[in-house]
Amino acid sequence: MLKNKLFPVLILSAFVNLLLLVFLIIPKISPRPAPVATPDFSAGQANLFNEINPESGYEISAQFGDLGPKMISLGVIDPEKFKNAYQKSNQPLTPEQEIILFTGSDQKITITRDNAYFLLNFFWAAGLANHSDILDNGQIMQYGGKKEAGKFASTGGWTLAKGEPMNYYSKSVLIPLTREQAELVDSVAANIFRPCCNNSTAFPDCNHGMAILGVLQLMASSGAGEPEIYEAGKYFNAFWFPGNYYDLALYFKNKDGLSFKDVDPKILLSRDYSSASGWQNAKQWLAEKGLIQPPPKQGGGCGV
Repeated sequence: MLKNKLFPVLILSAFVNLLLLVFLIIPKISPRPAPVATPDFSAGQANLFNEINPESGYEISAQFGDLGPKMISLGVIDPEKFKNAYQKSNQPLTPEQEIILFTGSDQKITITRDNAYFLLNFFWAAGLANHSDILDNGQIMQYGGKKEAGKFASTGGWTLAKGEPMNYYSKSVLIPLTREQAELVDSVAANIFRPCCNNSTAFPDCNHGMAILGVLQLMASSGAGEPEIYEAGKYFNAFWFPGNYYDLALYFKNKDGLSFKDVDPKILLSRDYSSASGWQNAKQWLAEKGLIQPPPKQGGGCGV
C-alpha cells in the first residue's frame, strides 16, 4: 500500500531531476557554437564617413560664374522662395551662398557637409532650366512627351521658381556646351545612377538626377574630361546620399579591400552599385556577413 502511494512521488521526483539535467548540466558540457567573426573596424565609423564625405569637402574644376544671377533673372529661382526654404530648414543661406546666388562667384565649387543641401537645390534648378537633349528627347519624354514630363518629382516638384516649373524646362542656354561636350554629358549621364531609384541621370526624374545633370554640364563646359567628371559624380552622390554610400564604402572595404577613394567611380556609379537595387544587393551582402553598421548620418529625400 505504501509503495503504491510513493510511486507517483518517485515518478515526479525523477521527472524533476531529468529537467535539472537538461537545463543545468547539458548546456555546461555541450560545445559552444563558433563565435561570429568580428570585422576589423578599428578605423571607426567616423573615419569611414570621412572617406565618403571628406571634412574639407570635394573641389571640382568648375566655377559658379554668373549661373546664380542667370537663374534668378530667368525666374527658375525665385530668390525669396529660395531663401525661405533654407530658413524653414534651419539652414539659412550664408553670406557666401548669397553672393553665389545674387552676384556670381569665380571661386571653384567645393561640395561640403555644410553646403550639400544648397548645391542640391542650386544645381536642380540649373539642370531643369538648361537646354539639353536629355530633357528634350531623352527617357523622361517617353511617358507622354512634354505634357506628361511635368509630373515627375524633378519637374513638378520644383516649387522654388517664380512660375510653373515646366515654363523653364530646357528653355535656356545657361551652360553653353559644344557638340562634343554635350555628347560627353549624355554618355556619362547614362552610367550615373542614384540609390533612390533604378534610373540613371539620363532619366532625371528626381531632384538628385536633375542636380547631377547640372553638375555634369557645368564640368563639361569647363573642359573637364570623362574621368574627372565621373570622379565628381562619385563624391556629389556621396554627399547627397551619405547613408547609402557609407554602406557601399563598407562593402568595397570588406569585399575587395579598397578604400573609398580607390574605388573606380565608373564602376561605383553604375547600375550594379549606385542604383536602388545595386545598393540593396551590396547591403544584403553586408548583412549576410554580419558587417552592417549604422552610418553616422543619413541623406535627405527627393524634395525641396
